[in-house]
Amino acid sequence: MGLSESFQLSLLKLHQAVYERTDGRLGHRLLGVPTLLLRSTGARSGQTRVNALVYVKDGEDFVVVASKGGAPSPPGWLFNVRAQPAVELQLGRRRIGGVARVLERGEEGYDRLWRLVNENNNGRYDAYQAKTQRPIALVTVTPTTPAG
Repeated sequence: MGLSESFQLSLLKLHQAVYERTDGRLGHRLLGVPTLLLRSTGARSGQTRVNALVYVKDGEDFVVVASKGGAPSPPGWLFNVRAQPAVELQLGRRRIGGVARVLERGEEGYDRLWRLVNENNNGRYDAYQAKTQRPIALVTVTPTTPAG
């Protein structure tokens, strides 16, 4: 991992810590890009896991990307939502329940959603996909409780 990637990882960890510690008062936007906190249940541990992720809305659904910056392996939260799709999203100070669905490259709707998330994140996801051999999955989260 180069200095730039190491710095970026540290910045992302700091962002998530601020988001969590301020209960969403700070952190909903990261460099102008909307960010949510995904709370999932650890597939093996059963513990609540929290990840700050860039998102885009698609109708009522929220779409996040399992990119892990283009790393060879997917992020741990992807295994969690596969094992237990009931999740909680935090958008700023609002918390809503939802059901996650993993969408793999080649599935219907993937290409349209990929364009949407990539444009929202200034083309970074295309760059991440170019860094890895694994197809990067998308995850849609359909709210089960009102977002009020």
